[in-house]
Amino acid sequence: QVQLVESGGGLVQAGGSQRLSCAASGSIFRINARGWYRQAPGKQRELVATITSDGSTSYADSVKGRFTISRDNAKNTVYLQMNSLKPEDTAVYYCNAEWGLGRNSWGQGTQVTVSS
Repeated sequence: QVQLVESGGGLVQAGGSQRLSCAASGSIFRINARGWYRQAPGKQRELVATITSDGSTSYADSVKGRFTISRDNAKNTVYLQMNSLKPEDTAVYYCNAEWGLGRNSWGQGTQVTVSS
């Protein structure tokens, strides 16, 4: 099993920045990829960014150039640096780990609210 604990989030003004963290524990060696998803009220959960075990990253078009996913292997932690935040970035952000044979673990979710 893989457990994920998120931190960060809160209220920020448009144009501001925030950093989310996601610490993993458990079967760390089985993790294939880590990522961040978000879910806005009344909308489906969507993929924001991913980072694979070899360090390859990918981003949703809506956040390219503004968000950066990174990791600290020594701390088993993945970060999401969010810059130039917009009101439409307001959502609950979830950390994800894909591990083993297609299994997924999720963080508890953290609210990010961007005021205009």
